[in-house]
Amino acid sequence: MTTLRSYSAQFWSGVVFLLLVLIGLAVAGVKTYDWLQDEQRMPVQVVDFSGDYKHVDVVRLERLIRKSQPGSFFSLDVNEVYQLVEAQPWIYRASVRKQWPNKLKIYLVEQTPVAQWNDDMLLNPYGETFNARAEGLKLPKLFGPGGSEKTALEGFHAMHSLLATMGIGIRELSLSERFAWQVQLNNDVQLNLGRKEFIDRLQRFVDIYPLLAKQPKQVRYVDLRYDTGLAVGWIDETENNNKEES
Repeated sequence: MTTLRSYSAQFWSGVVFLLLVLIGLAVAGVKTYDWLQDEQRMPVQVVDFSGDYKHVDVVRLERLIRKSQPGSFFSLDVNEVYQLVEAQPWIYRASVRKQWPNKLKIYLVEQTPVAQWNDDMLLNPYGETFNARAEGLKLPKLFGPGGSEKTALEGFHAMHSLLATMGIGIRELSLSERFAWQVQLNNDVQLNLGRKEFIDRLQRFVDIYPLLAKQPKQVRYVDLRYDTGLAVGWIDETENNNKEES
């Protein structure tokens, strides 16, 4: 009987001891968690930006990151920082990682603007739009219906390559709802190329323009929407005089 009571006492003593240990571990875990979450004990001291960028304001971006992630190094959510960074207008791609003990490393790939799109967006080399300011950027202007960005950019590149042989650039390019092409050159000549075989029609302009440039009047527009030939509009002397006076 004594032995049974002794075993029972030992069993309950072990249970109580185990419970005390578990409670102690739980309390220690909570305190450790609170300690790790405490920004004052383990702050993110350095946000290290790298990459090739000119338009990204990294000072502003760091403020946004710290505002969205006010906790410690351990509580910082890398995925949330990544989403925040890639949501910025001038960021094309980014990578984010922590570096022990107090650093956040961010590598940036900046958007490369190649054209303005519909006066309110910019285009990157892949025909993708992004919403950023274009002040100080000398970019050609492209216009077209939604979804035609890549088509317009591909057409621009093809035309630019052909016109570059003459030292002429494209100021504006417009693609209509019916996908007809109209181009404003940097010498103020407007080209109407229509919908079909626009590169062949542009080649026709390239072939004939040296003769047009020798004429006493300045060319206003060249309409190439014909199977053969073209129509030319001229600027009269009155308009030239007005331009010179202004």
